[in-house]
Amino acid sequence: MKFVDEAFIDLVAGDGGNGMASFRREKYIPEGGPDGGDGGKGGSIYAIADENINTLIDYRFARIHRAQKGENGRGADCYGAGGDDLVLKMPVGTVITDAETGVIIADLDKHGVKEMIAKGGAGGLGNLHFKSSTNRAPRQKTPGEEGEKRRVQLELKVLADVGLLGYPNAGKSTLVRAVSAAKPKVADYPFTTLAPSLGVVRIGYGQSFVIADIPGLIEGASEGAGLGHQFLRHLQRTKLILHLVDIAPFDENADPVKEARALAAELKKYDAGLHNKPRWLVFNKVDMLDPAEADKRIKDALKRLRWTKPWFAISGLTSTGTQELVHAIGKHILENAEAK
Repeated sequence: MKFVDEAFIDLVAGDGGNGMASFRREKYIPEGGPDGGDGGKGGSIYAIADENINTLIDYRFARIHRAQKGENGRGADCYGAGGDDLVLKMPVGTVITDAETGVIIADLDKHGVKEMIAKGGAGGLGNLHFKSSTNRAPRQKTPGEEGEKRRVQLELKVLADVGLLGYPNAGKSTLVRAVSAAKPKVADYPFTTLAPSLGVVRIGYGQSFVIADIPGLIEGASEGAGLGHQFLRHLQRTKLILHLVDIAPFDENADPVKEARALAAELKKYDAGLHNKPRWLVFNKVDMLDPAEADKRIKDALKRLRWTKPWFAISGLTSTGTQELVHAIGKHILENAEAK
């Protein structure tokens, strides 16, 4: 199934039914009085988070969603039936935003969360409501209210504790395969990852975290280079970003330090909050170098970057250093959860 993480849809909630103006007419009850019923309320539109759905592809093609209208009121004190509500199932992690105002309407961050995203109109009043001691034969009635109409943007932000950031071919997918049961595509050419993938990493008994692999970024992504910024939203919910650096690039002229700085700049352009998230450097592919050469390149990179935050040297291919990294991540997540 094609991964779709953004869509625009039009919502049309149901109109309320009109109120009725009628009078009781029976053979032995003269001047029976008003008996017009109210119109039924229009159906509202709700969004519900469903963990069994992982893409917004259904909403890419079905653009207009309408709830049922309320029935009109009738005589003999009969009220119109309310319109049925419409419930739209969406992936967990979907953010629903009003396309015109930019206001967030709902954030479906947990399975089963249900939010009203378009309200149905109230039913109109029948003439029964307008009866009084001075107005015993009212002919007033009110029409039903219109249901809410709005255009909304759906954005899927995957729910992960840890996100991987790096240039194409930095080894992000290989790392996910090494530490989890997920099997993202791995190949010796760039942009093998075309859609975010998730893996569950288990640390002993009772503790685990979710790691997200997103397509690689390159310098100029904010201007649309490569795959652009379109997948960076999937890092916004993470608690920690692992910035993978390839210390043994195929291109001898490639500068890992320059690439690391370029990606940090792209993060800042996209979202300052994302740039300020905890970010660790992970030097990958140490298996492809002599230990002394790998150590030299890592020390040089740390010095040039003036890096004082945590860093790790690993090989996703041979799993060297991955267990130390996994346990450090688990400790970081646990400590931050306790701090809250």
